[in-house]
This record gives sequence, C-alpha cells and structure tokens, in this order.
Amino acid sequence: MTHPTTTPSHGDDAATFAADSLLLVPDHLLLRQGPVREHAVLVEGGKFLDIGPASELAAHHPHLTPIRLPGKALMPGMIDAHHHLTQSFGKSLAYGEPSEIFRRVWVPLEASLDDEFVYAVSKLAALESLRGGFTTVCDAGTRAKGDIGALATATQEAGLRCVLGLICNDGGNDSAPAERRALKARAEQFLQKWSGAKLVHPSLAISVPEAASDEMLVGVSALCAEARTIFQTHVNEHLASVERSVVQRGLRPLELLAHLGALGPQVLIAHGTLVTPSEINLLRQTDTAVSYNPVASQWKGNAVAPANLMAALGIRFGLGTDATRSDAFRLMDAAEAAQKLAFGLAVGDASSGGGWTWLDHATHEGARAVGLGHLIGEIEVGKEADFLLVDVDTPELCTSVDLTWDLVRLGNRDQIDAVFVAGRLRLWKGWPTDWDARALMREVSRMAGEAIARAPIQRLHPTAAQHRTLGAMVAGGAAQ
Repeated sequence: MTHPTTTPSHGDDAATFAADSLLLVPDHLLLRQGPVREHAVLVEGGKFLDIGPASELAAHHPHLTPIRLPGKALMPGMIDAHHHLTQSFGKSLAYGEPSEIFRRVWVPLEASLDDEFVYAVSKLAALESLRGGFTTVCDAGTRAKGDIGALATATQEAGLRCVLGLICNDGGNDSAPAERRALKARAEQFLQKWSGAKLVHPSLAISVPEAASDEMLVGVSALCAEARTIFQTHVNEHLASVERSVVQRGLRPLELLAHLGALGPQVLIAHGTLVTPSEINLLRQTDTAVSYNPVASQWKGNAVAPANLMAALGIRFGLGTDATRSDAFRLMDAAEAAQKLAFGLAVGDASSGGGWTWLDHATHEGARAVGLGHLIGEIEVGKEADFLLVDVDTPELCTSVDLTWDLVRLGNRDQIDAVFVAGRLRLWKGWPTDWDARALMREVSRMAGEAIARAPIQRLHPTAAQHRTLGAMVAGGAAQ
C-alpha cells in the first residue's frame, strides 16, 4: 500500500514566522466560545489585529501571503497562575515529602542563592514554562538575597510574560515600625519601576498571612488596589498553617484577611484547599481570586481546592503549577482528575467540568485571576498575541469529536510546534531560536548541585532507590 507524500506547508520552518505581520490560517482556531475551522488571524505589532473567516481576511489584507498551517490548532498561550521560579530547579527534592516543605527545603535553599544563580535558574524555569505551553507565569516572589531584577531579566530574555511578586514579609505584629515603613517604600518603588514594562507586570506578595503584621497585610493589599495590580499570598494551604493562625490571631488565615478588609478583586490567594462554606462565601462576596494547584495537592498537599464549586459560584480562579511540573496540558488533566476524585465520584458527577472548564481557567479565566484579563488569555482583536501552534494531526487526535476536551485529556507538550509571546516566536519545536538553552542547562546543573549541597535543607523522605532498599529490608525483617 502506498501513501501520498506530504507537501511542506509555509508553516514548516521557524523562519516563516520572522515577519512583522503574519496572516495565519490554521485548521483549528480556538476562540473563547470554542474551536472554529476555516478561520484566520492577523498578528501585527505584537497583537491580534484581525480575526475572522480565512477568505474574508485574505480579501481584507491582499498584501499579505497567508501562512497555511494544516493539521495545526492555534490556541491561546496558557497561564500559570502560581509559580516559584527560583524553586523550580529543586522540584525533585519534594517527592514523598510531607506538607510545609517550604520550611525545611525552599526557605534554606533560596536563601543560599546569589544574583547569578537567581538569573540562571529563573531563565531555566522560564524555558520549562514556555516548553510546557505557558506564555505567562505568576511568580509568588523569591526569598533569595539580592536584586529581584535578576529574575526579571531572566524571564524577559527567555520571552516569558511574568507577573512578578515582591515579598513584603515583616515578620508579624511584633515588627518594628521602621521596618514596616522601609518595606512599604520598597514596595512602592518596585511597583513604579516596573509599571508599563512590556513583559514584566509587578505584584506584591506576603508568603503567608502569619508572616506579616496586620498593618502590612492591609497596607500591601491597599497598595495593589491603588496600582491596579495583584496582592499574592498563600492561604489555607496546610493544616499546620491554619492551626497556627488560629493560635496566633484567633482566626483562620482567610478569615483574618477578611476581618482586616484585605480581601478584594486585587487579591490572589494561592491554594485555598482548606476552605469552609463561609470562607467560600467570603471569596465570592469580595471577588477575591484563587490559584488552583492540583499537582501541588497531589505531590504535597493536605486537600484539593473545590474548584468546580468555585466555578459554579463565579469565583475567579486560574490553574497554577506551584513550581511542580511546567506542562500546561498535564496541568489541565490534573485539574479535572483531582476534582473528579475528590468531589465528583461521590456525587455521580461524571463530567467534572466538561473539559471546557479547565481550558477556560488555563487561558482567559486564568488571565483574569492574575489581573491581566484585559491584555491576554484569548484570541481576540486588540489583545497581546500570546499563542501556541499545536499539532493535532496525531494518532491520538485524528478521530477527535471534541477537540476541547481532547486537548485537556490527551494533549501533550510534545505537540507544541511554536510558542509566541507578544507576537514574537520564542520557541520552535521546544527550543529557543535565539539563545543556547543547552549551555544554560549544563551551567544550572552544575550550580544546582553545589547549592543543594551547601544549603541547610532537611529531607524526610529517601530517594526512590533508597526507598526500595528500605522497603526490602522492612519486608525481610517482617518475614523472619
């Protein structure tokens, strides 16, 4: 049996996408309402300038040669609503660890990083995010010493859009007034410095409410509201932190923020896995956003956030990796699976979001959660051209009858042919076109080993090989 040969299309070479104006004609265009066929999109000046039926756009722009993309889906770039870019290099230290690993691993590890290392590991993390289909990440702040500018430089060079958090912990209500004033002044300068930047969007963060005074929690939230940016904090993630808050402040973390008047549309709480019915109402009433981090729940959490319920109540939320695995397709699959296992099976909910819920919250709803809904998150005229070209001409998808849900359950980052941010090609076939990623990988590998060796981290779980040996020893002892 013979097979027809495939004629190379105009979109088979990275050089094709170097022009300032691109008239792209994919087989599938993923709009907010769902995928459409025989449509085209015009990208110019870093934005989507025109969208519509391919024949109409060709007639409206006769000076442009349409770039046909057979077998491809053009979809919005996905948003990672909760990341720790300077922790990502140590993610394999988290396996098997009990909750609150930040106390034993992340804080001591980040504290050992200098500016050079922050730059290198952040650029590597940005590369991982782009490879996984994320065009924007929301970074919750680093505890590394030195200038946060090293992190900003790294993400900009990689071409990743970043909501960048500056941590404003003052230690609690016993902190000195002078320290609070200094932190607020630094926060104001940070917001002013990065206001209007192309790919960096400033944000303020407090690690957890217990790490700051009431005055600082209120002040930082107010600063973000005034600057129209977001205030990030980890809330109701682990049982231990909830209990500490009750002991120290007499209220659960989310209740404390509500009591202080620090919730609102400028606030993005990370995790929110341990929320009571009244706390869910607080989120809805104040229009506070949430980052739903299902892989973090799988790896090291106490619970799963009730994201399906939040969606039904109109609570804004995005999907976050929490620096676990930078793969947007697997994140959507985890988001659906966690809801079904934690909530859906018990009530006979076979749909658990219908597929589209998780694609929406990975794209335009995620953009709303991180405060960038006016700029990104969908293929829409006037918005920033952050998008992916995904190969859907695969054995797994060639019989698809529901492309949206298939992307959630069957999509894979290896299908991503191209990643564009602000209309510019950043990755082609998984690799940057204008810098040496493999050289960076080798350098970070060397630096990471040294950093892990010198940091006073405490791991409680052995490696896989050690665990296997330990299991054999225990089994052998029991048999005697």
